Amino acid sequence: MEDVTKNPGEGNREADRRYREDVRDTVHNTDAEERAEAARDISDSELEEAKEAAEDAKSRARS
Repeated sequence: MEDVTKNPGEGNREADRRYREDVRDTVHNTDAEERAEAARDISDSELEEAKEAAEDAKSRARS
């Protein structure tokens, strides 16, 4: 049996494959309006976290 706790690190092909399949399924099974509404429907704390992350990324890009 494969050790699922082992971290394969960057280039994890299995994780990449699952991610791509999930994205493909989401795109094929929802329309753009559904995805846009889901993206707008975030909590205040998630919004604040996203804004902080964006500012952090901008400040790093300027350096």
